Amino acid sequence: MKLRVNVQYASTAPGLPDEASITRWARTALAGPDQDEVEIGVRIVDEDEITQMNRRFRNETGSTNVLAFPFGKTPEVQSNLLGDIVICAPVVRREARAQNKQISAHWAHMVVHAIMHLRGYDHRTPGDAHIMEGIETRVLKRLGFPDPYTPRWPPTGNPDEHGRR
Repeated sequence: MKLRVNVQYASTAPGLPDEASITRWARTALAGPDQDEVEIGVRIVDEDEITQMNRRFRNETGSTNVLAFPFGKTPEVQSNLLGDIVICAPVVRREARAQNKQISAHWAHMVVHAIMHLRGYDHRTPGDAHIMEGIETRVLKRLGFPDPYTPRWPPTGNPDEHGRR
């Protein structure tokens, strides 16, 4: 598969993943027979930007960890663009600490999670969540990371968006 990842760093947070890591995580999440050439955009932002985007595009208040914007292909438009991903660095860092996860594992999970959304998966219903989380877990395992949905002990902080710690 030919993959082009355009990474934009618009965050001042420390410890951001490098472009090579993001590309490796994306490549693993996109592996499969139906993928030839793929282009994605990844923008890493601070809370002000993600809060504005969350309000504008989801009508939600406050910040969030990741947003995914699938490219709406039409028969008239030939493009390899799968879509764009926006990840909030401070939220990812806070969640990793609260969930007692390695920061790199949580970053990888956010990239994989967003790519699943770009590929059309969702977690609005329990059945859809089960399918999507299973795929994410298998991808992360191939990358050498633990199941992101298994609680880490001792649990700390607040539950994540799926109600897990």
